[in-house]
Amino acid sequence: MRKLVYYIASTLDGHIAGPDGADPTGPGGFWPLPEDYLRHLIAEYPETLPGPARQAMGITAAGTRFDTVLEGRHSYDIGLKVGVTDAYPHLRHLVFSRTLSESPDPAVEIVSGDPVAKVRELKQQDGKDLWLVGGGELAGALYPEIDQLIVKLAPLTIGTGIPLFGRSAVFDPRSWELTDHTVLGSGALFLTYTRTSADQSA
Repeated sequence: MRKLVYYIASTLDGHIAGPDGADPTGPGGFWPLPEDYLRHLIAEYPETLPGPARQAMGITAAGTRFDTVLEGRHSYDIGLKVGVTDAYPHLRHLVFSRTLSESPDPAVEIVSGDPVAKVRELKQQDGKDLWLVGGGELAGALYPEIDQLIVKLAPLTIGTGIPLFGRSAVFDPRSWELTDHTVLGSGALFLTYTRTSADQSA
């Protein structure tokens, strides 16, 4: 069965963006992208790079991990504000929103219903794993369905901002096993955690 993977960049103090939710790696952002970090993304996770970046860098690799990306409305809005209606044209792209009445792009699917029910439906379909790109509110809503965390941990603290699972996540302790890790010379870590089998059966 397909897994739901929350593949996300986080600061050392557990934030995925600043308080305003803007793209921290965009113009004027505070999140550095060292050369070894970009090389690792290109080599191991090429499908997670946005279409414009893939085109600019000449990346055509399909990738082996994901064929579907799930995104919340606020995260999707970051692209819309700069005229990008589908940041991942090489993936099936679903945006979860109760306020968007129609999709700004024919290739982007709007899901207005229960995120958990939709993810359970997607898990039963054939294909590669499902990439939960964010934002935090959607991650909080899908918290019970996340099978794996891939945290791109930056050597950075920001004091406050949007937490890994948003501001409205419920208290629900879960156990994870570290199943892979990569340490880069720039100080960034790629940490893969898989939900323990005991936790999944609970």
